[in-house]
Amino acid sequence: MKKWRIGLRIQLLFFSSFLFTIPYLGYQYVWELETYLRIGQEQTMVGTARAVATALHERPKLFDLQSSFMSDVRPGTDLYAHSIDFPIQLDGDTSDWDEYQAFKLNYAEQNLLEIQQTYLPQSLTFKHMIGRYESFLYAVFEVSDDNLVFRARNSLRIDRNDYLQVAMIDNKGDFKRYVIAPMQSGWVNAYLLKSGTQRIQPDRLETKIQGYWQQTLTGYNIELRLPVDMMSNKIAFAITDIDDPQTGFAKYTLGTSDPAKKESLGTVLIPSPDIENILKGLKYSNARVWVIDKHMRVLAKSGEIQSSSGVKAPSAKKRNTESWWQYIENQWLLPIYYTFLIKPPADFIDDLDNAYALEGKDVEEALDGTPSSLWRLSADKKAVILSAAHPIYIDEQVMGAVVVEQTTNGIRTLRNQALEQQFHFILAVIVLGTLSLFLLASRISWRIRKLRNEAESAIDSSGKIVGEIKASPTNDEIGDLSRTFNNVLSKLDQYNSYLENMASRLSHELRTPVAIVSSSLDNLSLEPHSSDNQAYIDRAREGIKRLSKILTNMSEATRLEQAIQRSDIEQFSLEEVLTGCSEGYRLAYPSRQFLLEVELQKQVIPGSPELFAQMLDKIVANAVEFSPVDSAIKFALKGKSDGFEIHISNQGPTLPENMQKELLDSMISIRKEQSSEQPHLGLGLYIAKMIALFHHAEINIDNQIDGSGVVVTISFKFS
Repeated sequence: MKKWRIGLRIQLLFFSSFLFTIPYLGYQYVWELETYLRIGQEQTMVGTARAVATALHERPKLFDLQSSFMSDVRPGTDLYAHSIDFPIQLDGDTSDWDEYQAFKLNYAEQNLLEIQQTYLPQSLTFKHMIGRYESFLYAVFEVSDDNLVFRARNSLRIDRNDYLQVAMIDNKGDFKRYVIAPMQSGWVNAYLLKSGTQRIQPDRLETKIQGYWQQTLTGYNIELRLPVDMMSNKIAFAITDIDDPQTGFAKYTLGTSDPAKKESLGTVLIPSPDIENILKGLKYSNARVWVIDKHMRVLAKSGEIQSSSGVKAPSAKKRNTESWWQYIENQWLLPIYYTFLIKPPADFIDDLDNAYALEGKDVEEALDGTPSSLWRLSADKKAVILSAAHPIYIDEQVMGAVVVEQTTNGIRTLRNQALEQQFHFILAVIVLGTLSLFLLASRISWRIRKLRNEAESAIDSSGKIVGEIKASPTNDEIGDLSRTFNNVLSKLDQYNSYLENMASRLSHELRTPVAIVSSSLDNLSLEPHSSDNQAYIDRAREGIKRLSKILTNMSEATRLEQAIQRSDIEQFSLEEVLTGCSEGYRLAYPSRQFLLEVELQKQVIPGSPELFAQMLDKIVANAVEFSPVDSAIKFALKGKSDGFEIHISNQGPTLPENMQKELLDSMISIRKEQSSEQPHLGLGLYIAKMIALFHHAEINIDNQIDGSGVVVTISFKFS
């Protein structure tokens, strides 16, 4: 199984990946910073609300005494005059009021003031609202009436037809009642009714109250306009439905409150111009400011929430031409950053755009006397809005509250800009750091591979030193290692040279004393001596023979190297060499059987047949020595897909574990000293290995699969 190799470059790249924790830490830091900025913004908002509230404390004239000091507000009776952006064109077309549809109130059975017969919703219902523009108060009525009756042209009475009543307390404190009863669709004015009676008796025409009455498919529309300064804060509207002009029978009277009774009039809250003048300067404060009464109704407003972004983030300077860095930043980097960053919305839905009343936990707590703040999402959940509320005190009582609102868009923009710059620097550090580490790892890896290749090429497959490792001049650990390898290899080369020459030197030096001892023994054997002396002479002569054999074996490897270098390369047939050698082995070793199996009859290889036969001699000598008498030694020449092999197998003891490869090295033997009378230096298979390498073959020795003996395999591969 192939083992995965993890190089230095991969390891350094892996460890450099921890650099990516830097952007995470920076991201967390900026988020923490944003949290502190939000806390600061919240405290600033509360301070702003407190400052505005301080300007309104103990100033009761700024508040409507009869509406703001009421203990309760009656919906539908106590009215709110919404601020409208443009004057209403009095033409009976209610399209001018379309953007204020949410503020229109429905009046039906629950608002009946008088009823003379069973109420039917299709007989009379209406929608109503009032609004203020500058010094005028506008009112609209969208009436559903199944039978519209106009006043007769010659009639002096104004109560035998459908009519609208308006009752109010004027700016002098007097109770006034008015009726609008047109003869046809068109421009209308109100009639002032006589005081001191509840009957509908006109006194004079009031031209300050102007309007338009327009018949529709389902009834009629009424648009009115009256000056704000002609009334106080008490008002009531009521519509009377009459279907029979002859009898003048009033079926129903439906309205905001009873216009005939002064004490039943409802209050109308008109946003305070004085408070608006105080707040006017706050439109430059980058916040939206509300002032509400204790019933949560809006008295004044300044600023727009869309532009109230809080902290002002610095804007980037515009350039006429886009640099290469700006191109990369805009086209590549920022799109990646904003996959997880959120841009502040350019626009969002403001559900309090035209609100006339506020609600929320912060408002409730402020009206209870405790300054408070509140975070909320916009209606479309695009923007986060922070509001802070502070109570307004008059005579130590909470009379209203100041509410200041801002979005967090400024903080989010500032956070995004900080993260953009931070990510730029972090990305540069990561890229340059990773590239530097990669280049450093590549250089270290290249130097280590170079040192490895030099070490591998310095020693051949037989363990002989054939090259050198150059000492590196670099003053670091790898350079020091290369210099150490160079020194070690030089010493090993000297030692191997000494070992290679030792055999020939010993053979040369010992042959003379061996010859002297041998000749002396020969001369001594010619002298008369006893039988005991003859035994000693024979034993000495046998020792000299063994010593001569050892010297011959020691010099054989050296002579073989010289023979290999002098050998001529020729093409020879493996079948002929194997056949000739097997026949010779049958004569040389009659106690063994030699079997030959040839699958490739015409296989030819380049080399030396004499050296090849010498290789077979060494292998067979080992096989004969370790195999039992009368056993078979088998030769087999077999083909393979990528080459061919020669197998030489014998029966006998198997090889020890982990000794298969070591047996092919020099001076290695597993024989016991007493197992043979012939001297063995462990050079036989080593010589066979050298000859196999000369013929571009690989020799291996292993146990047979069935465990009956040993097999030697000589493998040749097609080039």
